[in-house]
Amino acid sequence: MEQSGSNRLLLIEKVLILKSLNLFKDTPENILADLAPLMKEKEYEEGTVIFKEGETGDCMYIIHHGNIRINKAETTLAILKEKEVFGELSLLDADTRSATAIAHSDCFLFKIDQEPFYELMDERPEVAKGFIKILCQRLRAMNEKRVS
Repeated sequence: MEQSGSNRLLLIEKVLILKSLNLFKDTPENILADLAPLMKEKEYEEGTVIFKEGETGDCMYIIHHGNIRINKAETTLAILKEKEVFGELSLLDADTRSATAIAHSDCFLFKIDQEPFYELMDERPEVAKGFIKILCQRLRAMNEKRVS
């Protein structure tokens, strides 16, 4: 069961959370202060499906507390933990989800929707640059795994 939080965290706390993520670690705090208000607080009980493989994606999530299981069909691809992100490709591309995300424990997440993120990227190209950098790092890591 999904529950929306009542924005319990202060802006500065959200900025610090963003700064702790690989995705935004090189992004200046003043830019993160523009991104932080886009973070919607969400709570999910263990077993709740957050999104399903094949659904159209339009947001990403940041794990503040709890674990998320990522499944492809019936196979578990990963168990994600605090300070990890998932669904991030949907911030750039509203294509279908490549996997299903399920709350593996009770979770407190932050959701960032695509439309306000696009607007922020228009105003702050540094956000887009940081995002592209981390996606390139992930692609390189995947390519290295394939070679090994």
